[in-house]
Amino acid sequence: MLKLLPLKPLSFMLPFLAAGCASVPLKSAGTLASYDRLGAQKGTFSKSRVYVDARALAPAKTVAIIPTTLAPNALLRVKNQKDRALVANALDREVCVALSDKFLIVPKGQVADLTVRAVVTDLVPTDKTIAGAATAVTFGSSVAGLPISIPRLPFGLGGLAVEAEALDRNGVQRAAILWARGANSISNKPRVSEVGDAYSLATTFGNEFSRILVTGKEPRTIDLTLPSRHRMRSWLGGKPKYGVCESFGRTPGLLGVLADKFGAPPEWTDKGAKASAP
Repeated sequence: MLKLLPLKPLSFMLPFLAAGCASVPLKSAGTLASYDRLGAQKGTFSKSRVYVDARALAPAKTVAIIPTTLAPNALLRVKNQKDRALVANALDREVCVALSDKFLIVPKGQVADLTVRAVVTDLVPTDKTIAGAATAVTFGSSVAGLPISIPRLPFGLGGLAVEAEALDRNGVQRAAILWARGANSISNKPRVSEVGDAYSLATTFGNEFSRILVTGKEPRTIDLTLPSRHRMRSWLGGKPKYGVCESFGRTPGLLGVLADKFGAPPEWTDKGAKASAP
């Protein structure tokens, strides 16, 4: 009789995953209204310092999103403006869709209970040559029918650092975060693009920051909450819940998943913002 081995706890895998991660420190750009209330640094993969006023966030019903910008140091990391814009827009799109779970998203400039803004403080480029080689090895193993997934080499991995906040109608900070994360060899598939990893991590940040505003709590390491119907539709490339989110374009959906499998640059399937973000 076949005996199933017990599943190892996540903590058992942490040292192995951490060993194959790019190290990206928290970095401030001086754009937050205040840094004084940020908590101590936490996290293994996503490092963060968080402040959240749950009581002040609870009655909020509307949110306006100011499009993400890049700090001067982050601008210098990647020369291609379209690549930089793709990362910023992916972050905004995820925030817009995720916050739609609780809030009505209104155009920028319209009076809202909360105004959300983010600044990319560091953008660590992905080494395209190494990413291309990793993609070739992974694809080759699939063609050969190998029953294992070959991890990326822990070299040339990209990363992202962001600071963001939510201000109330009076300009008072009600939530803020300093956040940084590097790609890892296991869960971040290589893309042949300087922003391949940063693009993926922008979505990760957008989801984590949005969870803070929706729940009024610091994000947990693992989110076991089932995604809402409108989020599933958006992930598949469908129409978002609110028209404002349409301005950030739609996710590539299944075509993006397929392109990701083959290591294609994100701009092949993600057309970015449809127009100037609201």
